[in-house]
Amino acid sequence: MDERLLLNLSHDLMGIYTIWLRDVRRFFRDKSRIVGATIQPVLFLVFLGTGLSRGLTITFPGNDRAGYLTFIYPGIIGMSILFTAVFSAISIVWDREVGFLKEVMVAPVSRWAVALGKAMGGSTVAMFQGALMLIFAPFVGVKLGVGTILVLIPLMLFVGLSLTSMGIVAAAYMNSMQGFTVIMNFLMLPMFFLSGAMFPIEKLPFWMGILVRINPLTYGVDLLRSATITMNHFPLFIDIGVVGGFGCIMTVLAVIIFSRQEG
Repeated sequence: MDERLLLNLSHDLMGIYTIWLRDVRRFFRDKSRIVGATIQPVLFLVFLGTGLSRGLTITFPGNDRAGYLTFIYPGIIGMSILFTAVFSAISIVWDREVGFLKEVMVAPVSRWAVALGKAMGGSTVAMFQGALMLIFAPFVGVKLGVGTILVLIPLMLFVGLSLTSMGIVAAAYMNSMQGFTVIMNFLMLPMFFLSGAMFPIEKLPFWMGILVRINPLTYGVDLLRSATITMNHFPLFIDIGVVGGFGCIMTVLAVIIFSRQEG
């Protein structure tokens, strides 16, 4: 019995690794995807950030342009992670359409291993995409030492895992890529704009403050901002607790839903 359990476990671990490796390889082979996912946050940083900074001299006195760009920079990293992590789950819908998912489902691998492999693959891809944004740090006045980068990498992976699992939960119910894109855009844009990525969350209207605080991305952005520019709104343990708790819930949901899927 023990040998059989060990054999099943080895198959599951190999399945997780294979699915993870497939997603990572697909990411690096798709150069247009990398470029496109990098350009979008850069456009937000350069055009929207520079434009808004002109009217924010009260909030960001002195060199307001550099001050505001520095402030939104961690939020733009969060944006890159959000969009990459969630849309990495679209491969589930594509795999279902072409029949690949059905083949995976009938393989001698547990359903939880499939879900966990997809979550790990998507979060790794999101981490790589977020790491690309670190290249632009010197242009917005952010100095990143080796120690800061070593802290940011696992934090980006941590945030990406939560968001990828959310995307997997949504993708498990979608039968078309078009439907997934519409629904996730409808969800992701409010998540981004209500995360404090583009503006401070102090002194907001009461109703908006509630929406910001129930948004899990708010705490992910706060984590990234704390590590990047040592500025945070919530205590560190609250940020880690909310992001980690949300990630655990989404991962468990993804595993449960995948266990009930027919492929």
